[in-house]
Amino acid sequence: MKNKRHLEIIKLIKNNNIGTQEELVAALEEAGIDVTQATVSRDIKKLGLIKIPDGKGGYKYSLPSKRRDADLNDWLKKMVQDFVIDLDYSENLILIKTVPGTAGGLGAALDNANWSYVMGTIAGDDTIMIITKPIDKTDVVFKKLEDLFN
Repeated sequence: MKNKRHLEIIKLIKNNNIGTQEELVAALEEAGIDVTQATVSRDIKKLGLIKIPDGKGGYKYSLPSKRRDADLNDWLKKMVQDFVIDLDYSENLILIKTVPGTAGGLGAALDNANWSYVMGTIAGDDTIMIITKPIDKTDVVFKKLEDLFN
């Protein structure tokens, strides 16, 4: 649950001007994640969020750029190791079988990773399909997943 909440926080602060813990709690609740202000405060510290100018005279939460990529890769590796049951590919499609209920969170993590050659993901309850482009780079993306898995 914490990984899912952290990914949602990253998505929210990336796509919205959120400047207070109260705004972040409200945005998380709107996204279907019930959370307290104390938990959000701990999450902010854990994620290393900083406040930057929002361009309108105020401030908003952001991840430091050098920590963002490292943190996302660490979460992605942990999620792959914890949730993935099987990997396979054909043509330009990679199929990931996961523990039931975890494909959505892992799919969001993969989308946020912004990997080269990944057009996008489609996630159900326990299956994720990654669409790659060009077709001859599918094995590059698959190898990257295998490296996270092992």
